[in-house]
Amino acid sequence: MSKIVVSIPGDGIGPEVVAVAERVLLQVAPSLRLERAEAGFGCYQRQGTSLPASTLEMARSSGAVLFGAVTTPPAIPGYQSAVLGLRRGLDLFANVRPARSVPVTGSRMGVDLVIVRENTEGLYCGIERREAGRAVSERVISERGSARIVRHALELATRQRRKRVTLVHKANILRETCGLFRRVGREVAAGFPAIELEEMLVDTCAYELVRRPERFEVIVTTNLFGDILSDVAAAVTGGLGLATSANLGEGAALFEPVHGSAPDIAGRGTANPLAAVGAAAMLLGHLGLEAERMRVEAAISAVLLNGPRTPDLGGEAGTGEVERALLDLLR
Repeated sequence: MSKIVVSIPGDGIGPEVVAVAERVLLQVAPSLRLERAEAGFGCYQRQGTSLPASTLEMARSSGAVLFGAVTTPPAIPGYQSAVLGLRRGLDLFANVRPARSVPVTGSRMGVDLVIVRENTEGLYCGIERREAGRAVSERVISERGSARIVRHALELATRQRRKRVTLVHKANILRETCGLFRRVGREVAAGFPAIELEEMLVDTCAYELVRRPERFEVIVTTNLFGDILSDVAAAVTGGLGLATSANLGEGAALFEPVHGSAPDIAGRGTANPLAAVGAAAMLLGHLGLEAERMRVEAAISAVLLNGPRTPDLGGEAGTGEVERALLDLLR
């Protein structure tokens, strides 16, 4: 029986890079069935919502989503980002961001780490208000949310045969919220005696990611901290244009390139599709298609090593040239 993957191209360069990722998926796994769905600012302009109920239901039913990029406009009251809506609607509590050395200028060698970020709580839970002369955001950290994200990180480390997980917090200042995250994390880690649990303050972790990123294996942390640290990790391993992520829940998963919709280059045919193709590779692994995942990752590595390269990587190739090179390698 065919496995269904819901493809949501989104805005800007999203449709361009997702189209390449779709063709790569079908090249290595022709039994997959791709179904397109709408979301994003363009969808909002057409339908009055950035995330139609039909799109959310398709994502929930299929369990696997390939996502492009969306534009989040400023100053539209009540507007909600489609990707945030999908994360909340599908309870995608774990954001998983690998960062590995690649053969491009600016990438540090010897780095192979994963950042596991809690994806539904913290300062991003959306509890904000205006008061006289000030604005207030509430930071929500729960025992349940802390336990499941730390467990997810420890299970990932076990599967990948990694030896250490770094629990990142700021419990010396944020005594209640980070204190709870730290306490629960240590309790969960007690059930994984084969994995070393180390603790690190978030500012120290940021410093060490720049200074010695190769020392890390798996980092687990709260929502805002993880958002920032994962971009730091991307910066030392080739940049956001190559970064991929998985948003995982109990019954659904969404895979996306980290880069934005880049409206300034949309339609020019110069967008780098490798992050979207990398997200497709992660999706293949999630579906249990390990051989296919490895083939796609090997093709990405070959293109990064030998070209062609798009302008963001110092080359002059277009999106189509990179796609043709990938498909030739995968035939």
